[in-house]
Amino acid sequence: MTLKDLNIDKSWTLFLDRDGVINKKLENDYVKHWIEFEFLEGVIEALKSLNTRFGTIVVVTNQQGIGKGLYRTEDLELIHKNMIYEIEYLGGRIDKVYFSPYLNSENHPTRKPGIGMALAAKKDFPSIDFTKSIIVGDSLSDMEFGRNAGMKTAFISEEKINDTRIDFQFSSLAEFNNALI
Repeated sequence: MTLKDLNIDKSWTLFLDRDGVINKKLENDYVKHWIEFEFLEGVIEALKSLNTRFGTIVVVTNQQGIGKGLYRTEDLELIHKNMIYEIEYLGGRIDKVYFSPYLNSENHPTRKPGIGMALAAKKDFPSIDFTKSIIVGDSLSDMEFGRNAGMKTAFISEEKINDTRIDFQFSSLAEFNNALI
């Protein structure tokens, strides 16, 4: 099966992880301030194109750096405000960003692979149908999140991973977008 076989149209929802999909992931650190945020190559162009294909586009991101006291919720909200502004200014769209500030050890239902953020998105956007949704992420917990919610999954990685939770695999969001064209 290919992405094109899904017949993605405006009735579909795109769930995106943030770090490693939209922006560069910092090694052994967190993006704590806007100055540290760097879009990955091709992301803006991909989001511009994906904007025309998906009815709803949301970001779901674990942010345990808040729980660790490394940055504040206000810092994260400013990062997301600036990220959305840049994306929209250049023709893309993010309808809303959901984040879980809890530590992994807390096992909070909003933290991926739990589906709390997906349920919050469905509450805000009642037209979301998880069977017509796809999560694009760079971790197996993103893939598990998708599986737990009944979504299709697209794994972003330079190396090929063989895992039953992965439906599609690409090296970047740009490559994911190109597979839809």
